[in-house]
Amino acid sequence: MRVNSYVNGKWIDAGDESDLLSSVTGNKIATLVESDLNYKDICEYARNVGGPLLREMTIHERAFKIKFLAQYLLDRKEKYYEISTHTGATKRDSWIDIEGGIITAFGLSSQARRNLSDLPWHVEGGAVTLSRKGTFTGQHICVPRHGVAVQINAFNFPIWGMLEKLAPAFIAGMPTIVKPSPLGCYLSHAVFKDIIESEILPEGSIQFIAADIPGDLFDHLISQDQVAFTGSAETGKRLKTHPNIIANSVRFNLEADSLNCSILGPDVTPEMEEFELYIKEVANEMTVKSGQKCTAIRRAIVPANLQENVIDALKERLDHVNSGDPSQVGTRMGPLSSSLQADRFEEQAQKLMEVTDTVYGKGKHDLGGAYANSKVLLCHKPIQVDDVHTIEAFGPLTTIMPYQTIKEAIQIANKADGSLVGSLFTADDSIAAEISMGCAPYHGRFMIINRHSADESTGHGSPIASLMHGGPGRAGGGEELGGARSVLHHMQRVALQGSPTTLTAILNQYIKGSDTIESEIHPFKKYFEELIIGEALVTHRRTVTEADIVNFGSISGDHFYAHFDEIAAKDSMFGKRIAHGYFVLSAAAGMFVHPSPGPVLLNYGLEDLRFIAPVAPGDTIRAKLIVKRKTRRQKRKSDRDPYGMVWFDVEVTNQDEVLVAEYTILTLVKRKKSLNIDE
Repeated sequence: MRVNSYVNGKWIDAGDESDLLSSVTGNKIATLVESDLNYKDICEYARNVGGPLLREMTIHERAFKIKFLAQYLLDRKEKYYEISTHTGATKRDSWIDIEGGIITAFGLSSQARRNLSDLPWHVEGGAVTLSRKGTFTGQHICVPRHGVAVQINAFNFPIWGMLEKLAPAFIAGMPTIVKPSPLGCYLSHAVFKDIIESEILPEGSIQFIAADIPGDLFDHLISQDQVAFTGSAETGKRLKTHPNIIANSVRFNLEADSLNCSILGPDVTPEMEEFELYIKEVANEMTVKSGQKCTAIRRAIVPANLQENVIDALKERLDHVNSGDPSQVGTRMGPLSSSLQADRFEEQAQKLMEVTDTVYGKGKHDLGGAYANSKVLLCHKPIQVDDVHTIEAFGPLTTIMPYQTIKEAIQIANKADGSLVGSLFTADDSIAAEISMGCAPYHGRFMIINRHSADESTGHGSPIASLMHGGPGRAGGGEELGGARSVLHHMQRVALQGSPTTLTAILNQYIKGSDTIESEIHPFKKYFEELIIGEALVTHRRTVTEADIVNFGSISGDHFYAHFDEIAAKDSMFGKRIAHGYFVLSAAAGMFVHPSPGPVLLNYGLEDLRFIAPVAPGDTIRAKLIVKRKTRRQKRKSDRDPYGMVWFDVEVTNQDEVLVAEYTILTLVKRKKSLNIDE
């Protein structure tokens, strides 16, 4: 297997060659080909070829590409499992990296299609009225940046690290340059090769750098580019302070290894389920991926009176973890990623052992090479000893840290000055509230577990596509993932200002207050493709009567005094009896809904409902239905017809043209024809 670069639309197979070794056997598994690359040309190729092709597509079209790519890779997962073994990963470890990475890509695609505009840009939030008469309006939008996303990935997750960065950048409209760690890059390369062979992603949208150090790449980055780095805090800070990064204000997202903690609540006793759950989680985080996770539990913070119970329980559990060849059935923990990583782990562990007591584990593993033994240390004075909060041994090691009070537990948890994740195991919700809010400013994610949530918990160390991943301080101060947020991290937020009509024309989404186009055909009689943004239907009028209020109250059971008690209503803020707000809503629907069958399949919800002014008996109301925005939906095998989603703004006014209610209805509307996104 040759691991080479793919740049400027072609594979580069000439360069300095070096051996890539299996962490299990120490034998050669692949050849790394480091070519003399022109990084300026590589960046310009991404910006000038990949960028324009991506920006021609809508966010949803780009998200569908990622969905189809994820399915393509999932169909080929078995060969990735075979290769992954050589990184030291067991079947369980490999699942996190391989299928976890692919599922993350699926999830980000889904989140983007659910929450972002089906336009090349995203219209964010509502418009902001900037003038008294409403003729001057502001609107935030997020647009694709005209740069390249440089992604430098760590060695511990060769596939997950690549896909969780590639997916949001691509959906945002930014081409990607992938630079994996040399350790395990043969696994990243195998997946990347399939990505290119799939021909799903447009040319120039993704390139691959096979190198230990990416030459002068950073010298050629411009203000429209951005860097995402995962790895050690030391390396990340050095790259983040590169002169060109600072000079051009290049966006830099740093996700660094941190000394994450897990706290056992003071209410927990050894007989409780929460105690067993805690022991299981700490042991799992020590042994999954052989402890080589940026989210692993490095600090186990426990009540002082339970430290011996915790140590004994951990010993018993770790004694049952079989270490060895990860390809063998029954092996629970494989080697570290390389013998070099094993040496580094032992070196850092030794530093920690000088300021702690070793309560479990030996020195070097009997199998030698990249293998390492699990170690549990005990720090008697975690508030006074700083080293346990600053030195990280990246492997199967955790340090027990006893506390006396909840205040102490919080202080210990926060002494690492920022982490990716913290967790708490407690059966007492008042304790959960106090500790969670005490720790929240110092942790990017905080998980609270009890017997009720444990069965469905995703675990302390599992970043989730729909939730942000990152953390303050030592953890890098960055943020990635988080569903649609991950896409917006790669876009430029712009505040547009102008008349509502002008902004509607620019954005292809209706902005409140914009001029509308009178629809000659009822909108509910039009197919998805025929509906025009800004076209509107103004309904006939209806006068509200006493009978309407009485009948609606009888049907709904709503006999609130403002609708039925004449005397009490006079003393209310309205000064008289008024109609139910939901009657106004229902009456409006009765005025704008077309009764006969048509392309509109159904109304399935409404958003942003506001009752602006009261409607009293004798008032006359009418509704205005406006096409606000549209989104194509993928036709599935179970769907009879292809369809899209259409948002209609509804404005209800009275006889004085005063707005009395406004809201948005969501509809499903037939499409005339299928598209390439349909199955």
